[in-house]
Amino acid sequence: MAHSSNIVHCDGPDSPHAFDVIPLKPRNGMLDARCPVCRGYGEWNVEIDLVSFRSKRAICGRCLGAGWVETGDDPVGFPDTEMSPEGYPRWVTSYVPRKDVDDRDLSSGNLLAP
Repeated sequence: MAHSSNIVHCDGPDSPHAFDVIPLKPRNGMLDARCPVCRGYGEWNVEIDLVSFRSKRAICGRCLGAGWVETGDDPVGFPDTEMSPEGYPRWVTSYVPRKDVDDRDLSSGNLLAP
């Protein structure tokens, strides 16, 4: 049996229903300020059904989903993969000095590009 729906498409974090049913991310103690793009949510709806509240979401490229950003001189951590000594890929957190990272790098997630 089909249910009624009212699907809304959001163009980005400034859309009216972009943050419906998404909680604010808690500060984890390592980051300084709420992200200026997602305003602390870490993600937003790109499509949401206003009847059932099922949604498709996009992760914020500025804070990489954390909701918070580094504003001082502390290194910036980002998720990465590397090969283990056994030859298998594994998830790690790589750190880049804040002075070597600009906003274009953070928004693209391309922190190790030359």
